[in-house]
Amino acid sequence: MSELVLDAVTVSRGAGPVISDVSLRVAGGEVLALVGPNGAGKTSLIESVSGVTPHSAGTITLDGEPIDRLSRVARARRGIVHIEQGRAVFPSLTVRENISLTARTSAEQDAVLAQFPELEKRIDAPTALLSGGEQQMVVLARAFAAKPRILLIDEMSLGLAPVVFMRLMPIVQSIAESGVGVLLVEQFTQLALGLAEEAVVVAGGRVSFQGTAEALQADPALLHRAYLGG
Repeated sequence: MSELVLDAVTVSRGAGPVISDVSLRVAGGEVLALVGPNGAGKTSLIESVSGVTPHSAGTITLDGEPIDRLSRVARARRGIVHIEQGRAVFPSLTVRENISLTARTSAEQDAVLAQFPELEKRIDAPTALLSGGEQQMVVLARAFAAKPRILLIDEMSLGLAPVVFMRLMPIVQSIAESGVGVLLVEQFTQLALGLAEEAVVVAGGRVSFQGTAEALQADPALLHRAYLGG
């Protein structure tokens, strides 16, 4: 199983840090929910993992090997796959063509469709004609086909109703159960905590809670304090 470890990571933009001294671990086969108020630095943190944004302090390792100096492309080749905010589909391409960008053989495409059976009935439809939830499913399918070791998901629910997001949650769980470590940034906090084993809350650019998702979900007062930075 793969393991992503952040040790005292700080990310700076402009005059100063947007997130400071964050340490966390994501193991293969588990989901870690990274939650907190808007502007807390969650996106900057996972962008530092995938190489979109450089971090200014701390270390990032994958299976014990430092990846700090690797380019974004090199990190992706190591198995760090980043689903950024928004549904980044190619709308003029069919579902099959979108998936074939990462699943290059028919056997790989069959494996993806086994994981995403809802897409099979829309396989030859232009992605532009799909609902928002179906488009996000295509994005997940394409990421899964890239054979990630660590999957970073940033606000998968953006623009979706909670009921639609709930349809996607079992897919993320299934991806984790296949051995992939999932770091999930999500605005629907309770839904994310219901999916995750571990949770990290960041507020004001710093970690305000780190522990089991179950403990945080079971104690609304603790969650409230964490969101306030307490």
